[in-house]
Amino acid sequence: MTFSALQEGSLNSEHFSFAAAASDDAHDHARSLQHWKQDYEQLSPGRFSGHIEEVWFGNIQIFRERTNQIVHEAGFPWEGSRTFGIPLEADGEGWYCGETFDRNSMLTLKGGEDLDFRTPRLLDIIAVTADTATLNDYAKRIEGRDVEAEIGKQRIIHGRPEKADELRSFLLTVLNTVKTTPHVLEHAAMRKALEQAVYGSLIAAIGNGSEISRPPQTSQARRQIVDRAREYMRSHIDEPITVADPCAELDVSRRTLQYSFQDVLELNPVSFLRAMRLNGVRRALRKSDGAKESVADVAARWGFWHLSHFAADYKAMFGELPSETLRNGGLRRLAAPSSGG
Repeated sequence: MTFSALQEGSLNSEHFSFAAAASDDAHDHARSLQHWKQDYEQLSPGRFSGHIEEVWFGNIQIFRERTNQIVHEAGFPWEGSRTFGIPLEADGEGWYCGETFDRNSMLTLKGGEDLDFRTPRLLDIIAVTADTATLNDYAKRIEGRDVEAEIGKQRIIHGRPEKADELRSFLLTVLNTVKTTPHVLEHAAMRKALEQAVYGSLIAAIGNGSEISRPPQTSQARRQIVDRAREYMRSHIDEPITVADPCAELDVSRRTLQYSFQDVLELNPVSFLRAMRLNGVRRALRKSDGAKESVADVAARWGFWHLSHFAADYKAMFGELPSETLRNGGLRRLAAPSSGG
């Protein structure tokens, strides 16, 4: 099945699933979203048209839902989850859990809470439903944030427009990547990097939460953090690690790691790890003959999920596109003298 041309259908793997569905009935449409219990009632006159695209991997469900009539949505998400939704397009006024919202509002719902949503006449929304415990554990350990405490009883989070735009763009890119190249999620490094990128983007969009109080770091302490982080990265570089891994290993927040790298190396830890992974991709491409693995496969194995950004970073680092490295590696092997007699 070619997902770039997919209108309706599904793809299920041991590691992920992708589904797309279209409906001309609001009641049927409510049952398109997996593991949610929902009832939709159409409130405005006219022919109903609804469409859902949905991907699952790890502890994450990402979906995009489009409807063209005013609909009342009731129900609840799967137990133990936290949902964040942000409109891509909204024509008319909508109400969510008793409050009005606009395009820059982030709607949130916790598993066990009732959904009470009267949509605008036209609504296009993208959302993430994540395991609450996993998300909050990540936020505390890696970002030094208590997300659940920050959200409290809020159903609508009013963030800055630029943060809303960043989240919209990021989630659309993730969904489109999975839709067009679903096989990349077969790689553990890709699933891990993508899941943590989703968590990081959600946490960034929630607001300007304060970092959990930690003792101040001296210059010597920051140097020790950098030395230990670099040692950890190098000793695990052949594994699907992310910046969150040394944070967890050293029991420091991402912000502390960031400050330490900036002070000691004048480089952030993301850039340092990206450089190490880019070098890993280059070594793999130079060894590959291109018959078994494509550039996209190698990049996914090293945790690069945004292929256009990856290609730009790769060219900036090495002066050639990854496809050129793969092709030149094959040419070198063809030109090498035979070891036969």
